[in-house]
Amino acid sequence: MDYIEENIGDEIKIEALANIAALSLFYYQRLFARLVKKPVREYIKLRRLARSCASLRKNNHITDIAAEYGFGNRETFSRAFKETYGITPSQYKNKPVGLNNFDKPNLLLNYVMVGEGVPLISEGIVLEYNRKTLCAPVHFLGVKDFWHFRPGKMLGERPGVSEPAAIWDKFFEVQKDVPCITNGRRVGVSYHGGAPEGCSTYFVGAEVEAAVVGTAATRFASWQLPAREYIVCEYEAEDFKQLMASMGTMMKFTRVWLKKHGLRADGFFPEIYYNDQSRTHAYMEMWIPFVERENNI
Repeated sequence: MDYIEENIGDEIKIEALANIAALSLFYYQRLFARLVKKPVREYIKLRRLARSCASLRKNNHITDIAAEYGFGNRETFSRAFKETYGITPSQYKNKPVGLNNFDKPNLLLNYVMVGEGVPLISEGIVLEYNRKTLCAPVHFLGVKDFWHFRPGKMLGERPGVSEPAAIWDKFFEVQKDVPCITNGRRVGVSYHGGAPEGCSTYFVGAEVEAAVVGTAATRFASWQLPAREYIVCEYEAEDFKQLMASMGTMMKFTRVWLKKHGLRADGFFPEIYYNDQSRTHAYMEMWIPFVERENNI
């Protein structure tokens, strides 16, 4: 997989990858699909598309980008981009929107487990899990909307236009008017919230005092982080770009971590962001309400 990233724009033959892995072609393809959940050739295409997005945002020529990332010509690149994201490279170049890409998975995390309060460092990210009890609810005001939810696919495994990213953009347009706490937290959270079938509700907001929630309810949506016990996943990276790029990896590992510790997430996964100028690295927390698994199933 490192070889694929390092040679993303070159012709990559599956036979060469199998030789690097010291496996037969048959077993290499079987093992790759089992671990990555994608056939080798499709994975290479999705990683090329993911890497091409940065070049499109820099306003490089589409024909040059197609050649740089191994698509041969503009037409092949444009067709693959449209099939994956639902928009053309020209549309994305002219008006960039939030995209979900297929991430390079960190396969080593499938075989590493840490206890509570023990940091795990892998590929430039730091994860740590701790139990915390919230004694009083935390209130947020902001915006909410529905987004199409695909069960069984985690972030980093479902390429396409990011509907939650568009909801964040809506929040940024009005956040100056939210009567938020000075240096308060921001939240992004997905939950059912009366969403139609096939969809989930997504809320983005800023922390406010409980007293202002009722007075601002006509203009802003509200959500509260309930008082209860949580598993808090503390997540740190060198910068915010790396933090967001590794989000899918972190969420997948968190699911495994909970299961290994006999726990199950209970309803919602709020992402909490801090306005802390003293931090030298990008940082967020995921507050996970949990229940004990019955018979550890």
